[in-house]
Amino acid sequence: MSAFTQYFTGVFRSLLNLWRGLMVTGKYFIGPKYIVTQQYPENRATLKMAERFKGEVIMVHDENNFHRCNACGICEINCPNGTIEIISDKIMNEEGKQERIIDKHIYHLSMCTFCGLCVKNCPSNALAFSQEFEHAVFDRRKLTKILNRPGSRIKREPRVPKEKTGDPVISPPAK
Repeated sequence: MSAFTQYFTGVFRSLLNLWRGLMVTGKYFIGPKYIVTQQYPENRATLKMAERFKGEVIMVHDENNFHRCNACGICEINCPNGTIEIISDKIMNEEGKQERIIDKHIYHLSMCTFCGLCVKNCPSNALAFSQEFEHAVFDRRKLTKILNRPGSRIKREPRVPKEKTGDPVISPPAK
């Protein structure tokens, strides 16, 4: 008798779950205020993508054409399929030390899987996702983009000297 009860209990629970799912679907079917489907391309002018949408990768520039990329290459290393290619150069800075600057930051959109590892792992927050999603082209070479704008330079943050606290370092006792 126990197997008989378990069988009908399972059938009842399945029908209850089916009914719950149909209620959710029915709510969206009847209530037009819940509709989230976009009528693309008719609403192209007013279309707003979600904030978390991952479009193509861009390099963030400010109004003075400054960017934050220091050509460290972490985005290139973390890209699983070689979408990003960084060509850098070394110059001497004011302190007489060699410093790497970015010459070209090449992004192959046709190879990108939009995984977000380049944006997530950028230590200087130089990369971001755009809201652009229309990439239909006849020539595949148009999908290779140079992210740094012509004449752009790295934005220098003023260096703040580290404060000395004067607290002694406590080391563990020797055994």
